[in-house]
Amino acid sequence: MKENKYDEKEFFVEYGKMNRSIGGLAAAGEWQAFQKLLPELTGKTVLDLGCGYGWHCRYAIEHGASSVVGVDLSERMLAEAKARTTDPRITYVRRAIEDIEFSPESFDLIISSLAFHYVESLDAVYTILYRILKNEGDLVFSVEHPIFTAYGNQDWVYEENGNKLHWPVDRYFSEGQREAIFLGQRVIKYHRTLTTYLHALVAHGFSIRDVIEPVPAPEMVDAKEGVHDELRRPMMLLVAAHKPGVS
Repeated sequence: MKENKYDEKEFFVEYGKMNRSIGGLAAAGEWQAFQKLLPELTGKTVLDLGCGYGWHCRYAIEHGASSVVGVDLSERMLAEAKARTTDPRITYVRRAIEDIEFSPESFDLIISSLAFHYVESLDAVYTILYRILKNEGDLVFSVEHPIFTAYGNQDWVYEENGNKLHWPVDRYFSEGQREAIFLGQRVIKYHRTLTTYLHALVAHGFSIRDVIEPVPAPEMVDAKEGVHDELRRPMMLLVAAHKPGVS
């Protein structure tokens, strides 16, 4: 079984205290940009990888999707998602992203929010996604930005008085496992360069529709103490890709 911090009770409780856990998509700083990358959802079959509480699953149904499958490795996450979901067109499956099994060309749209940086083999995942995505289908995902993951500890360099000096970037081209402290716990993530995220998509047959390094919406910067720090370095990378039809 892949590493699954979200089924550890203390970690899961702390995750539930985060703004995005409480406020949902509207409280996620990248949501406005991510939303714009989504294609028309009416009548679409959707797969959400790393679905967590199921926010994106419910959004897709509310905006016309015909069916949604949410996949997550965490039993606690899926229990929370099911408790918040009443629509029978949403199905939840417990599985690691690398181990998903669906028939070829099962989905019109595959989405994933902040999950692929937990996956060791991105090539394996891209191969699966291309196979199960329909021709003319779309892939939209977010990951922690390579500048955010490169050094590993995912924290600022501070002055003696506690002021934030700068964000450290080191070993950028040395891809692989990183150890970070997230919600007070040791978490394993995988660093990749921007080139790897994008060129690997092209190598697997996708075309790239758009790439965004999002910043929080102005109202979030004004309203939340500390959010202005998110303007000092990129935290997330959003990518929209497309599977061309048969020529």
